[in-house]
Amino acid sequence: MSSPTPTPLPTAREVAGFWRDAGPERWFAKNDEFDAAFIARFADAHQAAARGELDDWARDAQGALALLVLLDQFPRNAWRNNPHMLATDGRALAVAKKAVAAGLDQQVAADLRPFFYLPFMHSEVLAEQQRSVELNAALDANTQRFAVLHRDIVARFGRFPHRNRMLGRESTAQEQAFLDQGGFAG
Repeated sequence: MSSPTPTPLPTAREVAGFWRDAGPERWFAKNDEFDAAFIARFADAHQAAARGELDDWARDAQGALALLVLLDQFPRNAWRNNPHMLATDGRALAVAKKAVAAGLDQQVAADLRPFFYLPFMHSEVLAEQQRSVELNAALDANTQRFAVLHRDIVARFGRFPHRNRMLGRESTAQEQAFLDQGGFAG
C-alpha cells in the first residue's frame, strides 16, 4: 500500500489573496467561522513557515506579506489566549525587519502595510515598539493610536501585562492595577 500523496502547500499568492479578501472587518475581530477557515486552509503552511521552509517567499513584497500573515497573524487566530500564539513572533519580526529594510512594505497597498509593522508592535522590546510607532506614523490615525498604545505599555511595564496569565508570569501590583482598571487586554 502506498502512502497518500501530501497535499501541496498553498502559494504565497493564495495566502496573500485570502488575507486581502478577508478585509479589515475580519482581520482583527474574533470570529470563530473565519478562524476555522483560516486554520483549515493554512495550518500546514504556518508549520512550514515556522520551520523556515518558506523563507524564500520573503524575496518579494507579496511573499513577505504572506509569510508575515502566516507567522504573525495565523497564530493569533489559531491559538487565541494560548502561549503558542506567540511562538513564531521572533521569526515574524526577523522577516519584517528584512522586508522593511528592503522597502517591500512600500510595494503593497496601504491597507496591507500594517502587517509588515505588526511584528514590531507585538514585541516586548521597547526599541521595537519605538520602530513600530515610527513605521505606523505614515498610516491612518487609528493604526498609529494602537502603535503608541502598545509602545506606552511596554515603556511603562517592560512587557504586556495582559500576557502574564497566559505565559505563567506573575503580575506586579502595578500591572494588576492596570489590568483591573481596564488596561489594554490585547
